Amino acid sequence: MNKSCTTNLPYTMRAIVIHEPGGPEKLIEETLPVPELRSGWSLVHIMARGLNHSEVFTRQGLSPSVQFPRVLGIECVGKIALSTDEKRLPTGQHVVSLMGEMGRAFDGSYAEYVLIPNEQIYPVTSMLPWVTLAALPETYYTAFGSFKNLRLEDGQSVLVRGATSGVGVAFAQLVRAAFPHVHLLGSTRSAKRTVSLLQAGFDEVVLDVDGHVQLGGRQLDRVLELIGPATLKDSCRVVREYGIVCSTGQLGGAWYMDGFDPIVDLPPNGYITSFYSDNVDQLHLDELFSFVEREHVDVVPVRVFSLSHMADAHAFLEDSDGFGKVVVVNDEEDSRR
Repeated sequence: MNKSCTTNLPYTMRAIVIHEPGGPEKLIEETLPVPELRSGWSLVHIMARGLNHSEVFTRQGLSPSVQFPRVLGIECVGKIALSTDEKRLPTGQHVVSLMGEMGRAFDGSYAEYVLIPNEQIYPVTSMLPWVTLAALPETYYTAFGSFKNLRLEDGQSVLVRGATSGVGVAFAQLVRAAFPHVHLLGSTRSAKRTVSLLQAGFDEVVLDVDGHVQLGGRQLDRVLELIGPATLKDSCRVVREYGIVCSTGQLGGAWYMDGFDPIVDLPPNGYITSFYSDNVDQLHLDELFSFVEREHVDVVPVRVFSLSHMADAHAFLEDSDGFGKVVVVNDEEDSRR
């Protein structure tokens, strides 16, 4: 399709390209052609995107299925610029997209425009500012799915392993909004994160030391496991009878687990569940947006960067002082509608 004949779209766009694995400095701003429309796909003008640790892992060369050069980015919020489904995705429609193979098998959201399969684009009616809306698709969707699978009740004790992550902070915001009397504990490897975690809504901060959470022998009702296989067995150890562990993240860098025996390692009559953000559909996204607006959940990201400073955003995300959700807008004015 000749864009100049049908729209006012530019021929080129800014994009952040990685040609080889390495540190944040490998994320290079380049000028690329705006993707051409094709059957079953629509073009999204990106307004903002959240960053994720999985993108850091891919940048480091730890995602063997990803080939370089690549434009990374597994989520975005924006507007339909060109559509092949005008009924569901009319031009100008506000949308979100997350997961699928965006930023992995095909170029992702570290650009001003992205071409995405229609089934991976979800219309939204939320009037949240772009910079706030961008914090929701991957991080809060993951936290919300885990929140539901843990079957929480007010008055329970709940531990978040990897609490300083974006998903950990998002989970805390959801819990505080729905269950004010839950005793919420957050684990961290660094005591200097204590004040930040308490300000984020945690009631108590406990240390993770060499893969063991320091609870002084206490047992809890629920655990959200964001570190993953590296600490999952230890998380099961601290859950009382009939408790639930939800394994969601893999921040510990281990993808698989050896030597886990459910008969021995789960608590008596206990349960293990999981949530993966690739399990996404319009109904659950709408449920999340409604919950956030109804319960007045504070979803403002902790840091906002511009697209030209993507390397700085990555450096912040993986730094030991990094905390909470990071969002990148195209330019400063793009943080507003």
